[in-house]
Amino acid sequence: MSADLPAGVEYREFDGRERLATRGEPVYGEPTDEGWRLWDAGRSKLAAMLERGMATGLAGGETVLYLGAASGTTAGHVADFAGATYAVEFAPRPVRDLVGVAEDRGNLFPLLKDARKPDTYAHVVESDVDAIVQDVATRGQARVAVRNAKFLREDGRLLAAIKARSEDVTRDPDDVFEDALDDLREAYEVLETERLEPYHDDHLGVVARPR
Repeated sequence: MSADLPAGVEYREFDGRERLATRGEPVYGEPTDEGWRLWDAGRSKLAAMLERGMATGLAGGETVLYLGAASGTTAGHVADFAGATYAVEFAPRPVRDLVGVAEDRGNLFPLLKDARKPDTYAHVVESDVDAIVQDVATRGQARVAVRNAKFLREDGRLLAAIKARSEDVTRDPDDVFEDALDDLREAYEVLETERLEPYHDDHLGVVARPR
């Protein structure tokens, strides 16, 4: 368990086990307990990073740019404890679900945009966000983070999950991760990395800050 959970994130008992939870309206049928809802690390890379004890730098109340929000499974949890949360997703079908999640969260702003083209939402997103959370299942994941670095404040944090299989299913994941970290270093100082097993196979959690 991490000793550095953001305010608004706690360990609560579900089915006899201590599990991460945030306080908010349920989204995907997750178990709840007195207003707290289970944040399943097996469904969320950011939750897995917290479970692995990574120093995310999140304290609660941050302005967040979320890249790859999909239907809002993790973005909804982030909005439970963060401030303004800009959730970028390029596929129309999951964005419809994301809009539903946002109906119960006035600080969650869905954006039907492509994270590879940050200029298309630069007029909406604040210029100095506290954190970028990235979970995009596409080739060039590190390049996406580099293109979006301009939104991050000077001492902000990039919290990224690099999925080896999205880059190249034929290569050794460790080699894929090294190449991705090399790309990230163009715009970031990498502070910490951690494999996200047993929650997510062949994923690398990365904490970085702008150079």
